[in-house]
Amino acid sequence: MNFLHMTENNFSLKKIEISVSEAEKRTGRNAMNMQETYTAYLIETRSVEHNDGQSVLTDSLWRRYSEFELLRNYLLVYYPHIVVPPLPEKRAEFVWHKLSADNMDPDFVERRRIGLENFLLRVASHPMLCRDKIFYLFLTQEGNWKETVNETGFQLKADSRLKALNATFRVKNPDKRFIELKHYSDELQSVISHLLRVRARVADRLYGVYKVHGNYGRVFSEWSAIEKEMGDGLQSAGHHMDVYASSIDDILEDEEHYADQLKEYLFYAEALRAVCRKHELMQYDLEMAAQDLASKKQQCEELATGTVRTFSLKGMTTKLFGQETPEQREARIKMLEEQIKEGEQQLKSKNLEGREFVRNAWADIERFKEQKNHDLKEALISYAVMQISMCKKGIQVWTNAKECFSKM
Repeated sequence: MNFLHMTENNFSLKKIEISVSEAEKRTGRNAMNMQETYTAYLIETRSVEHNDGQSVLTDSLWRRYSEFELLRNYLLVYYPHIVVPPLPEKRAEFVWHKLSADNMDPDFVERRRIGLENFLLRVASHPMLCRDKIFYLFLTQEGNWKETVNETGFQLKADSRLKALNATFRVKNPDKRFIELKHYSDELQSVISHLLRVRARVADRLYGVYKVHGNYGRVFSEWSAIEKEMGDGLQSAGHHMDVYASSIDDILEDEEHYADQLKEYLFYAEALRAVCRKHELMQYDLEMAAQDLASKKQQCEELATGTVRTFSLKGMTTKLFGQETPEQREARIKMLEEQIKEGEQQLKSKNLEGREFVRNAWADIERFKEQKNHDLKEALISYAVMQISMCKKGIQVWTNAKECFSKM
């Protein structure tokens, strides 16, 4: 896939093709100096220069899944208003009983390779994420890339889960649009989860139905051995049944790719909620800043007029130890006025920041919705076409068997 990307020095745009072409099982030492087995993925990039349109040599480097996770965590922090594409699952979920849940299983590793390539292409096709320098270096700089990411200090900027949870329950004026979006993401996750469970149950039963046809093949073959006139017809019919029974393995393997497309949007639901949580945090900070400013204005007014409208520790101290001198009161009023001026600037800044976040977030959410509607429509149509094809093959098998029986 071609996409426009900023070069490292940000002076020009160039087209790059990306692929995750291989997966390789490796053994090494982890941070605890313990031996571990992991999978590395080969990322290949090929630049197409603007001047002559000719492809240049392909660059390649190896990345672990954990490095993909580090890249995505960085993008979540630096682009909180964007629905950041999800990674494929680390361990298999919603599997039917004949499918391995081992994350080192070759079939699973292959599907994850495809998912990781899809993640990179999603980021590369995004109008803002594709221009990020860390993403560019992820594709082009094998050594010291982790150090470069950590030097951005993104971990320090990440919002804590406790803080986000606190904001969710204490925010007083949440944006209804984000509440609805959060509910939608919950419902989307629930619907796709149910769909994947149903698909896994159907796959289990389908596998059994197909394999039972192998028994037809065995019985027809045994029967053919004792018949003279009917032997050839029975033997041929048995062969068709054996072929039909053995075809289910490839069919269900192909189905897993459609299931993975659904899983991507299952994980996109969490990406939507991440945008909602960030907005709640910003709204909560705004409300706290407004509350703090109102409190300081009230304190300033009480000092200026000499009236106390609410209970305060300072009021009790004044009653116990006497009134402040005029000079002390003036000093406190002056300090509060400076704090009020600073608080008003902060509140104005947070308001502007919040409005900009909402504007950018909704623009990206609309982009995501168009992408989602297109992708899920195509996936469901392709799945239906596959089921129709599978049923036609079943009809053809029995049609062939009928012809075998007719020739007996």
